[in-house]
Amino acid sequence: RPGTPQSNHPHALLLAGQHALCELFPGFNQDLAEAGAVLLRGGLDAREELPGYDPFPQRDLGWTTYSMSRPLIELVTRRCVQRLHNVTFRERCRVLEILPDSGGSAVGLRYKTSGGDPEELPADLVVDASGRGALTLAFLEGTGRPQPEQTTVGIDIAYATATFAVPEGKRDWKLVVTYPDMPADSKGGFLFPAEGDRWMVTLAEWHSGLLPEDGDVFLKSVQQLRTNTIYDAIKNATRLGEIRRFGFPESTWRHYEGLTDLPRGLLPIGDAICRFNPIYGQGMSVAAQEARVLRDLLRSRRGEKDPLTGLGRAFIAGVQPVLATAWSASAVPDFLHPQTRGERPENLKQSLRFSAALKQIAAGDPGVHKLMMMVRHLVEPPRALQSPELVQRVAAEMGKAR
Repeated sequence: RPGTPQSNHPHALLLAGQHALCELFPGFNQDLAEAGAVLLRGGLDAREELPGYDPFPQRDLGWTTYSMSRPLIELVTRRCVQRLHNVTFRERCRVLEILPDSGGSAVGLRYKTSGGDPEELPADLVVDASGRGALTLAFLEGTGRPQPEQTTVGIDIAYATATFAVPEGKRDWKLVVTYPDMPADSKGGFLFPAEGDRWMVTLAEWHSGLLPEDGDVFLKSVQQLRTNTIYDAIKNATRLGEIRRFGFPESTWRHYEGLTDLPRGLLPIGDAICRFNPIYGQGMSVAAQEARVLRDLLRSRRGEKDPLTGLGRAFIAGVQPVLATAWSASAVPDFLHPQTRGERPENLKQSLRFSAALKQIAAGDPGVHKLMMMVRHLVEPPRALQSPELVQRVAAEMGKAR
């Protein structure tokens, strides 16, 4: 699909995103399962291969998640929205621009129908969920407003994904992630189960050109991963369809919180605000959490005479903790590679040492393992790992590593 070229690759719905979608659409988990999504027991069904831990201990952390293709999760979400009595879909339309009034407020859209005819749609509130946020940026420019400042992290990550029929055999995992030993090695491997008894297998490499689309070359590249787990799983499996490729140059955070003049009637959301390195699987979950923030704001303003006054600023402020948590979880490991572009955090070396010591503790302590994974799944903020007792244990472990 031209609008979502990454849809052919694995997507993760983190626990926080799952919670948000279940709150927005009660019964969402059941809908996923009935549509064929693969149930995963958190910590137990995933084999994580990290340098020094092949694998990291597999243990039941007490929750369930699901693995599925992106088209499946979009289908289930779309069906949930279709059940809402006050929602109408205008299908096969492309929005051309957001329309301003004489005062610079957003008052509607101009879009092209499936037949190619331009039409206009008046609106009290426009929510821009387009992937790059170009519509909102063009609206700001057209109404004489400044562009938001940006923070970028250049990663030039490339993917290649092949889908396989799941072969017969017993395994103690349903999902495999093989992390590279950066900076010496920058290629990782991912095997995700999907509906229809399939595996989606992805090669990803930081600071790389396009990865192989030839089947034999793809297999040889998988064989070059740090471990043989994924290669051994697929070497005799039947590949389904062609190999898909995708490139992602940089993560981008647009700081709308720094704008003093946010347009009335217009809200960016999801990737239109912040595009994360997709390898960490944060995008869908952050968008779902932002949707929940917006729902709560609109509910709280129902009785007001003018509920749109100040809505933009309140929304942007409300999503900052969500964005900051996800950004910190991805930006720090991306800077392990010396070619990564962007301003390195001042405490980068200390953060990396803290993370390494935390993993060492978590490998032997199920409680710390669960807490670490709750932070990774965006359920808990990073400060949850800063309790005095845990910081003391991490400091002692860091001392051993010197």
